[in-house]
Amino acid sequence: MTASHLDDTMAEANMADTLQKGAKQRIVFMGSPAFAIPTLDHLVKTHEVCAVYSQPAKKSGRGMKTTPMPVAAYAHSADLPIFTPDNLKSAEIEAQLASHDADLFVVVAYGLLLPATILAIPRFGCLNGHASLLPRWRGAAPIQRAIQAGDSETGISAMIMETGLDTGPVVGVCQTAISKHDNAGSLHDRLADLTAECLGAVIDGAPHSLASPIPQANDGIIYAAKISSAEAMIDWHQPADVLDCHIRAFAPYPGAWCSGPKGRIRVLEAYQSPTSHNITTRPGTFAGQDDKGNMQIMTGDGILCIPRVQPAGKNPMPAKNFLNGIQLVIGDTLAGDDSA
Repeated sequence: MTASHLDDTMAEANMADTLQKGAKQRIVFMGSPAFAIPTLDHLVKTHEVCAVYSQPAKKSGRGMKTTPMPVAAYAHSADLPIFTPDNLKSAEIEAQLASHDADLFVVVAYGLLLPATILAIPRFGCLNGHASLLPRWRGAAPIQRAIQAGDSETGISAMIMETGLDTGPVVGVCQTAISKHDNAGSLHDRLADLTAECLGAVIDGAPHSLASPIPQANDGIIYAAKISSAEAMIDWHQPADVLDCHIRAFAPYPGAWCSGPKGRIRVLEAYQSPTSHNITTRPGTFAGQDDKGNMQIMTGDGILCIPRVQPAGKNPMPAKNFLNGIQLVIGDTLAGDDSA
């Protein structure tokens, strides 16, 4: 259900009996990765989750073993009805979703598009938790893009879903600062918990909390494109502060990378060094180790200190351990491609 239909539905409902604030809502939950589990767990404890939809199991790992999505695994362990359709485009799926007689569909990182006919099924619409302060960073990778851009804050936007990509009106917002120590992994985990808090507050107050959605601003719209391993390549000509954000944005996955004497090196942590340098030194040049043993690499405007790396085919390790195992001398260059 879109925002335009919500007022009519609420006007027709019997608010006194079934829709009072604090009443348990009947919910169909849609989500796939681990990011969605805190919200599902919260709703299981506070409302009636009548069905869970997740993407189908996928093959992963070296043995390409078929593994259920984390949300599907959680639903199975909690004895919840679980459905894993390939898409939501068939009349059969539409009828199945309607049969749940849900007040709300709650969607967190599901990964499948919801057609307009499905958005119209639940009594109070479809509520989505998006990991950005909309309209900034609509799309697939808002967590990584916020760090990469050097944003100082982000958050969760609870919105009523429309057919457009993350365009729906907002009914709740929770904010959090992005520190200079945050990477995509740490921010992901914090936002997963914040999604449960934000959506939980909205759902606890439904339907009244859904009655006055705020349309997104027309200014400040930015799309967060899906990330790729290729764009995670490190360009040492960039300024040190830009590379700091770049490395944190791609950690722990897919990992910002460069090329060393024995193949790709994933750079897992980095910070700017206060040490001055000769600006004529070529970016990407190994400049030795600091007093903690961290690897120092020249950038476009300074030195970047690297505490942890992951060489190709090996586990993550301190950079000083990595340096102990290779022949790298001051003046050698780490390439920003696979040419080293």
